[in-house]
Amino acid sequence: MNTAAIPNTETKKRWTAQRVLHIASWAPNLFSLRITKPAGFLFTPGHYARLGLPVGDESPIWRAYSIVTAPHEEFLEFLVTVVVGGNMSRLLTGITEGAEIMVESAAMGFFVAAQLAPGETLWMLSTGSGVGPYVSMLREGSVCGRYRKVVIVHSVRTSAELAYTEAFRELAAQHAIEYVPVVTREAGATALAERVPLLVDSGTLAAHVGEKFDAETARVMVCGNPDFTADMRRVLSARGFVPCRRGLSGSMLFENYW
Repeated sequence: MNTAAIPNTETKKRWTAQRVLHIASWAPNLFSLRITKPAGFLFTPGHYARLGLPVGDESPIWRAYSIVTAPHEEFLEFLVTVVVGGNMSRLLTGITEGAEIMVESAAMGFFVAAQLAPGETLWMLSTGSGVGPYVSMLREGSVCGRYRKVVIVHSVRTSAELAYTEAFRELAAQHAIEYVPVVTREAGATALAERVPLLVDSGTLAAHVGEKFDAETARVMVCGNPDFTADMRRVLSARGFVPCRRGLSGSMLFENYW
């Protein structure tokens, strides 16, 4: 039972106030925020939740963040990128353990692996905090049973931003998962250092992993900054990948709430 949850009796159908349990800093611009889980809160890996501050304010700031935890875990965790000059970032960087934060009652989103058509290899491509939903999916585990191999690619500027590296390595030791970190601004930090769209377009990523990157057998999920997702859409479309539509399976799926 979540004894730390503090419901707001006037608007409890829309949001509840939850307590901050833990804050973990990865880099000056990136941290994980763990909070209590609202009673009865349901979500599918890939969904996001909207967080609000200040608590109880008549005009709070609401922002969407992908859920990092698996549905069976007793708390919620989010990977947060600090936006310079951002109003929500200013509030979140000032929050402390034990403080309260609002969570909307319903999780949302369509970035769910089940939307993809059956395939052999699942490529999870991400930049920065876009890696968050993949952590949830792999911790939940069912996605691993649907593919012969899962490849998680995380591109960042500096090695300090490679959040959840140990978690990915532990998962890779248990399942058919390959973790491919890509650091673009530290020479020699990782085996691959170019932007992911270039690595895919040139065939370098497929050669590095030893798997084909074609629309017949590969399925691709893309989550990250707008330039990255736009470039990946062009690269994948040129290779014959088909986007998922509501109610229709496809071979590529994008997160669009950024």
